[in-house]
Amino acid sequence: MTRPLLSPDSMGTRKSLYACFVSQSLVYLIFVAVTVRSQDEQPGFISIDCGIPGNSNYTDTTTGINYVSDSEFTDAGESKTILPIHRASDLEKQFLTLRSFPQGTRNCYTLKPAQGPGNRYLIRAQFMYGNYDSKGLIPRFDLHLGVEKWDTISFNKTTSQKLSEIIHVPTSDYIHVCLVNTGHGTPFISSLELRYFNNSMYTAEFGSLKLFARLDFGETFGSYRYKDDIYDRKWDSIRYINSTLVYNFETWTYIGGFKVPYKVMTTAIAPDNPSNPLRLPWTPSNASDQFLIYLYFSEVQTLQRNQTREFDIYLDGKPWSTRPVTPFNRTTVTVYSDVLEKPASRHELVIQKTKKSTLPPILNAFELFTVKKFMLSQTDDQDGKFWLSYDILPQYSASIMDIKSVYKVQKGNWQGDPCAPRAYAWDGVGCIYNVSEMPRITSFYMNYILSMFLNTTVLLLFRDLSNNNLSGEIPDFLSQLNSLRILNIRGNNFIGSVPSRLLSKSKSGLLLLSIDSSQGGEDTNQCLSSSCKNSSNKSIITIAASIASVFVVILIAFIVVLWMISNKNRQASIKDNTLETKKRQFTYSEILNITDNFEKIIGKGGFGTVYHGYVDDTQVAVKMLSATSAQGYKEFQTEAKLLMSIHHKNLTALVGYCNEDNNLGIIYEYMANGDLEGHLSGRNSDVLSWEQRILRAIDAAEGFEYLHHGCKPPIIHRDVKSTNILLTENFRGKLADFGLSRVIPFEGGSHVTTVVAGTPGYLDPEYYRSNRLTEKSDVYSFGIVLMEIITGRPAIGTNNDRGHIVDWVRSRLEDGDIKIVVDPRIREHIDVNSAWRTVEIALACVSPASDDRPTMNFVASQLKEIIATELASSETRKKELVGVLSLNLESEVSGPQAR
Repeated sequence: MTRPLLSPDSMGTRKSLYACFVSQSLVYLIFVAVTVRSQDEQPGFISIDCGIPGNSNYTDTTTGINYVSDSEFTDAGESKTILPIHRASDLEKQFLTLRSFPQGTRNCYTLKPAQGPGNRYLIRAQFMYGNYDSKGLIPRFDLHLGVEKWDTISFNKTTSQKLSEIIHVPTSDYIHVCLVNTGHGTPFISSLELRYFNNSMYTAEFGSLKLFARLDFGETFGSYRYKDDIYDRKWDSIRYINSTLVYNFETWTYIGGFKVPYKVMTTAIAPDNPSNPLRLPWTPSNASDQFLIYLYFSEVQTLQRNQTREFDIYLDGKPWSTRPVTPFNRTTVTVYSDVLEKPASRHELVIQKTKKSTLPPILNAFELFTVKKFMLSQTDDQDGKFWLSYDILPQYSASIMDIKSVYKVQKGNWQGDPCAPRAYAWDGVGCIYNVSEMPRITSFYMNYILSMFLNTTVLLLFRDLSNNNLSGEIPDFLSQLNSLRILNIRGNNFIGSVPSRLLSKSKSGLLLLSIDSSQGGEDTNQCLSSSCKNSSNKSIITIAASIASVFVVILIAFIVVLWMISNKNRQASIKDNTLETKKRQFTYSEILNITDNFEKIIGKGGFGTVYHGYVDDTQVAVKMLSATSAQGYKEFQTEAKLLMSIHHKNLTALVGYCNEDNNLGIIYEYMANGDLEGHLSGRNSDVLSWEQRILRAIDAAEGFEYLHHGCKPPIIHRDVKSTNILLTENFRGKLADFGLSRVIPFEGGSHVTTVVAGTPGYLDPEYYRSNRLTEKSDVYSFGIVLMEIITGRPAIGTNNDRGHIVDWVRSRLEDGDIKIVVDPRIREHIDVNSAWRTVEIALACVSPASDDRPTMNFVASQLKEIIATELASSETRKKELVGVLSLNLESEVSGPQAR
């Protein structure tokens, strides 16, 4: 859908609005500059000293870290300073000031790391009360990350320093750190820090990791952090009871493992008595806590020829390490959990030397994390879009979060996530909540939204407010804005009539007003022609402004960037409109006639039931949404929109749809031979030959090749499996079921961060751990389908054999016999070389790391080479296959052909 542009064209008006636009642009640029300033010299760092004035940014003399004021990251609170009596000489500077939040229940900081969502970050909050309020009442309050509780902050005494740290993979561009008043004193915070981690460090498989302890053994004082630790982890030094300091190997220079600082690894502890084990007991804060353990070892002595150091590790009396550990000089050996440790009221690690070891066990460093499973989703970043209109630019959209940041909105409870938790949803914002999805913004209350921008130049820019899901009554105060000359408020959800003073200004020519006919639009000036624009220009008041030449340069650069964003957003919006009419829309009564009152069921799924039918003389499949389908409506919208805009010989074709009251359905071309899984599993009596299987794999690969590389922007299917590959009457394969599909929204983008969805057995483990959905996620799932095609086995075994197909294939290949993995029904009729090449492609597709997987372009070309080899070896099959593949032995196979 194209959106009308209501903007004057005269040069005078353009010049007048340059001043307004530059002022807003500079506000935005200043915001960006302050946001990333702390990352200039320390990439991936955001370091906030809470409570210092906005012009007091500094470089810490001890660490060299650049700290900035928190004034750009939160809208609330009061700056405070701890009492002088508590300012010890060795106290870190970040504890001298703090921000207190005496107003409101929840107050938040909003961080937007440059590396974006789907990456791993260390987030650390620090607190020291220091009797800043002279009340001597030590508070207790909660700390939230996003929309869920992260920690409870409490103190033993006035000078206690509290650190709460978590390793987290956000699914949103924005990270909200919130302090929640629980009725036990005023929340406050001393510093807030974010550090970008290498994604290969630690694990996101089980959830976010809350720090329990990070210890450097062997030291008696001090601690290490940046620059000794490039990630600025804080290592607390400790001499452990019943232990002794092991010799310090001064020339230790190599950093391995998890890049633990070499200063940490140059010291270790050993038991006082070399015959005794090292014991590390700890008591969880909650008996239900589950832990991940990371142990770091490095040999810090020069061993003699007859000396050996080797040890086993036990947890709670049971073997924990899979094999004995031997430390090496200049190298960090990291031993860590690959499963969550079972909850218990007390844990103990025991490090015991083996029988052949001549030296006692050692331990250099230790990290312990409790697992926090954040189950609730933040509001979709793409929600809450305002469409903005400038005279010098095309229209573009900005999210409610962007608007809040740029224009420093400090209205009511506009902090943290706009919708979640529900108790803290922003005033003036309408949200819907679905247990299985992220909250969504559905509307804005216009009177509340526009009141935020009174007495600002923003309303000059917001005069096109059409199609913004605004609700409530049209506020009368708009008629009092003398500088407002154009107002377009079509396509919203207003109630009541247009205020009489607005209509009066419109009729007198002082305001060009565009409204819906339900609000009396036929009586107002709705003209969008150039003559109307020219007449309106005469009534525009010129805003006096003087712009320095340096600002003009910034403006031009900003316009270019904004125009590029505008193009992308407008392209995305076109794809996101309501169902287009270029495909036929059927009424529910027509659906009843097509299916003969739903007489013949041909399939069932999570969406609903699929019925056989006829449109004229053509067979069709009609999928009707079940009333009990939780995800159904969203999937219906996604699938219908996608199938209207994409066309390929290997995608199921859309015939039409039904969207009448509560009756939702999609009508497809009929696929006479069912799904691929039915022919591989034996549900269908037809046994596909080896050649037929490869051909079906090529069909599917070409379909995915089109989605990934032929569509702009690319589309990720997200539910690749053999039941979603359907077969025509001639056994041609076509992809189906696009309800979970996602578009990579920005040109040049590589992934989209989303809640994990898909089918167990086919799900990309990297996507499952990180929430980063890429084209390679489809490649992994297609690799599973290839293995099903080869073996005839399901992705996950049944009955007594519940193993995964990847493990089954790899274990059978250890003997080097390829035929043992091939479906017994066709085993004697395959070419061994062809089978090996196909298995190798499948194994490459299911590589654990997405970077190691091939693209669908490569997969399709390799499969075509395999079938070409088969074709060359059989003149009989050649004639059959040439027609299907449109190739011959002298020419390459053509790529996917869009209809």
